[in-house]
Amino acid sequence: MSALLDLFTIVAVSAGVLFFLAGVVGLLRFPDALTRLHALTKADNVGLGLIVAGLLPQAGSVLAALKLILVWLTVLLAGATVGQLIARVARRAGPRI
Repeated sequence: MSALLDLFTIVAVSAGVLFFLAGVVGLLRFPDALTRLHALTKADNVGLGLIVAGLLPQAGSVLAALKLILVWLTVLLAGATVGQLIARVARRAGPRI
């Protein structure tokens, strides 16, 4: 059973890292601020969720697992707030050529 949990951890964390890399590629390649922001926030949220899901079986206690989930929820809330603020500023600034 431990080997199966270790395999799940490796797969989930690897998938999370791939989502982070996809977000970085979107950040570097997309043409304007709003599409860059969309790619980065979506990929980072899913990537962090997969990493947390992969680390949950490795948590030593329920308290450690709750801390991981709390960190993930805090990052989700902060990412949504910051994304909204950046999008508002980018929209007010207008298109830049």
